[in-house]
Amino acid sequence: MTDNRRRGTRAILLIMALLCLPGLAMAHNFVVGKAVSPIAISDGGELILNDNDSIRYQPWNSAQLAGKVRIVQYIAGRKSAKKKNSPLIKAVEQAHFPGDVFQPTTIVNSDDVVFGTSYFVRGKIEKNKRRYAWAQFIIDGGGVGRNRWQLPEESSTIFVLNHQGQIVWAKDGGLTEKEVSEVITLLWKLISEQARSAAKNETD
Repeated sequence: MTDNRRRGTRAILLIMALLCLPGLAMAHNFVVGKAVSPIAISDGGELILNDNDSIRYQPWNSAQLAGKVRIVQYIAGRKSAKKKNSPLIKAVEQAHFPGDVFQPTTIVNSDDVVFGTSYFVRGKIEKNKRRYAWAQFIIDGGGVGRNRWQLPEESSTIFVLNHQGQIVWAKDGGLTEKEVSEVITLLWKLISEQARSAAKNETD
């Protein structure tokens, strides 16, 4: 085997090895700078808090993600999935981002739950909606998002969107402490950019 062929073979083997490492394999079909592949959810939908504190569900589609800077969590309805990114969720809560330009969105796949717990998962999400009325919660009863976005089962996927609804950052699985810090910094940057853009439009 020639030196060039040896080097080529080693390069291919290295790439294959890297793709097998956790966190480096492509676990979604999101493309930076593009909107997510469109989905529409009618089995479940967005939770709306009524004036009397009751909850109603309305159909939701991904086109509604545009308009605000967002951090979106698509998560299986399992405790193990919730734990993966609880530090990030706490960091977002503590950042006190301005609600007029930012909103966190949680999409719960209630088709991916421990058998017999779907009812309790919905009850927990409804409780969270009452507690965090400013946040957006969506129940995906048919697992539409997981299938369309090619996400793994029993997991938590995080993605950041600018106010145009375009992907800026995405990762499946738990974020490291450094990544949590980077995401919070990125969100502030996107919020500042949107504020400057809005101010410019007002003066034009």
